[in-house]
Amino acid sequence: MGFKKPAEIAEVVACSIGVSKCQISASKMIVLAIFAGVYIGFGAILSTTVTQGVSAHAGLGMAKFLGGATFSVGLMLVVCCGAELFTGNNLIITSKLEKEISWYKLFKNWTLVYIGNFIGSMMLVFIYFYSRLWEMNNCGLGVSALNIAVAKVNLPWYEAFFRGILCNILVCLAVWMAVSAENTIGKIAACFFPIMAFVTCGFEHSVANMYFIPIGILLKSSPKVSGLSTAGAHTLTWNSFLYNNLIPVTLGNIVGGALFVGMIYWYMYRRNMRK
Repeated sequence: MGFKKPAEIAEVVACSIGVSKCQISASKMIVLAIFAGVYIGFGAILSTTVTQGVSAHAGLGMAKFLGGATFSVGLMLVVCCGAELFTGNNLIITSKLEKEISWYKLFKNWTLVYIGNFIGSMMLVFIYFYSRLWEMNNCGLGVSALNIAVAKVNLPWYEAFFRGILCNILVCLAVWMAVSAENTIGKIAACFFPIMAFVTCGFEHSVANMYFIPIGILLKSSPKVSGLSTAGAHTLTWNSFLYNNLIPVTLGNIVGGALFVGMIYWYMYRRNMRK
């Protein structure tokens, strides 16, 4: 048929993929997670570059759609090239429910991958900042990136949390569909539509924000950008990044991915199938 049925996806994720991910050595897990942080950052850079100035001419909806369509390259790279992404790995909960792995292995994977994603994102932030590519369009690109970061740290805590839930439902469904696909084109299509949807709708992704907000913090220090940005740049700090955005979005991502996708699909297709 060219694709796996939902019950087959659940079996592969719970009994094979999740188990193999937890068997990767810590050093390899960190490196693969760094790759994922960089890949998602590439999608963020592309999305910011493409949408800069679009809303003023084509409207906000079109700008968001273009941002989502281009941001999806990040998950395509993760899925097709091989990397460890925290939000996608929330599906490993199915392997724990299947009693194939322990809670220790589950949280070890999540912790190491999360740290690796952050390292990769920060590496890309500094490389991109010193490339000075944000000076394009008379620093319009840098201003756009700064304003994105300011908006994210000024979300109320509960809004960031619930946007995180909605985001990772779609991200994990993208991964779920990519497992179903039997060829590269199918995997790319599986990544494109859900990721395009979550970015267009304005949901929040913790790993993406590991790039979006730190690059804004660095750009705030540049007089070329800060002098052109909208009000509110003073609210953009490392503390506001951590407490106003990263923590609630991460918790929301876990709920959306592990509970609303992983646990529910395991219950529907695997609960009575364990040997």
